[in-house]
Amino acid sequence: MDIFRTKSVEQSIRDTEAPEHQLRKRLTATDLTVFGIGVIVGTGIFVLTGQVAKELAGPAVAISFVVAAVVCTLAALCYAEFASTIPVAGSAYTFSFATLGEFPAWVIGWDLVLELALAAAVVSVGWSGYFASMLASAGLELPATIAGDDPVINVPAVVIVAVLTTILAVGIKLSSRVNLILVITKVAVVLLVIVAGLFFVKGANYTPFIPDPVATPRVEGLKAPLIQVMFGITPVAFGVIGVFSAAAIVFFAFIGFDIVATAAEETVTPQRDVPRGIIGSLAICTILYVAVSLVVVGMQRYSELSTSAPLSDAFIAVGHPWLAGIISVGALAGLTTVVLVLLLGQTRVLFAMSRDGLLPRTMAKVNPQFGTPVRLTILIGLVTMALAGFVSFGELAELVNIGTLFAFVVVSIGVIVLRRTRPDLPRAFRAPLVPVLPILSVLACVYLMLNLPVQTWLRFVIWMLIGIVLYFTYGYWHSRTAMPWQKRGR
Repeated sequence: MDIFRTKSVEQSIRDTEAPEHQLRKRLTATDLTVFGIGVIVGTGIFVLTGQVAKELAGPAVAISFVVAAVVCTLAALCYAEFASTIPVAGSAYTFSFATLGEFPAWVIGWDLVLELALAAAVVSVGWSGYFASMLASAGLELPATIAGDDPVINVPAVVIVAVLTTILAVGIKLSSRVNLILVITKVAVVLLVIVAGLFFVKGANYTPFIPDPVATPRVEGLKAPLIQVMFGITPVAFGVIGVFSAAAIVFFAFIGFDIVATAAEETVTPQRDVPRGIIGSLAICTILYVAVSLVVVGMQRYSELSTSAPLSDAFIAVGHPWLAGIISVGALAGLTTVVLVLLLGQTRVLFAMSRDGLLPRTMAKVNPQFGTPVRLTILIGLVTMALAGFVSFGELAELVNIGTLFAFVVVSIGVIVLRRTRPDLPRAFRAPLVPVLPILSVLACVYLMLNLPVQTWLRFVIWMLIGIVLYFTYGYWHSRTAMPWQKRGR
């Protein structure tokens, strides 16, 4: 069984020209950068900042953001080279197919399904929480059965996914325009937090900057980081170990720049614009994250920070609730764009897998009127709506993180492989210091993965086993890259 058969770069590009599977090229570098900011600035800055500062890192959460950003930058340079060389929908899945083979590509594609679909559902639940809070502040309480901490079905989360699914189905340019308006709104709110918050910063709140390590139920048993279990380290929060454990969690705040690569096929000049979109969005968001985290822990003692709405609650704590209302609006805009771009990325990955035959090819049919895979978009929307209606935020962000980091590892390895196997390929963007930089990217990603809890690893392994079974029962036998005598099962 040739499970490592590869799909050439040339064939990948030719497949994008088939009329029934051809996506419209509408996006520019500005669109891609806005998409990146749209998906990166969201849950991490509006929710995770307070959670990890209070439970794991203290004021040093800013360092955790820097650590996560460095890891993302290493991977981003690898993504930029691939996306400029193979401007095809599918991101890490497509890159892996061209370098490592079909089975590794399936594994990474299945991994991206976990990352994107689950992340979209989780973030929509966060959107629902801010929406309910904003209505409550206006005197309109939603029933606990449809919104809140433990609803029977989370109606606002379902509705927002339905609306965004419709926007994505109608067309990529409309999606980019809606995203632009929302991104401008939330970046303005983030800048407001930074500037206004500076007037309420107290130096005493930064002491100690890295709190002494303490044992805590938060990181005991299956919740302990795997690296602590492997080396017999006593599970602790705070201290240097806590800062790196927090980096593995706030990494969730940076996922999204890789989704820019999934839109390469719909970009007018992808060789130039995709690298600009990836690196530009990541740089802007890193500056915003570090600034906001420093301001928030300076405004309020880290041990008193809110874990559900840290930015708005910090302004309430200093006696300015009106600013909290504005921040809630920004949070809604921020989380809306995150869900929008995650849904976009999910549909494009599954579109590429379906076009290759690893999933039913009928799902990859492009609507001639809208120029988008409408069937697949609606299917993804329905699944995400079901998840959003019944899941809670909880620890699912950690599961998304391990999927993303695994994708980064594969892409980084793929850059080295493609440099050796296809040195002749034109590369509009070349990652510097290859193979040193990709190797550093792999090591950094693996280190952050080891800082995730044991239970996250167990769930990840189970999901991967399900995917492997699906590949050998369907994907292998329906793959379009199979030789004629291997297609008997189609």
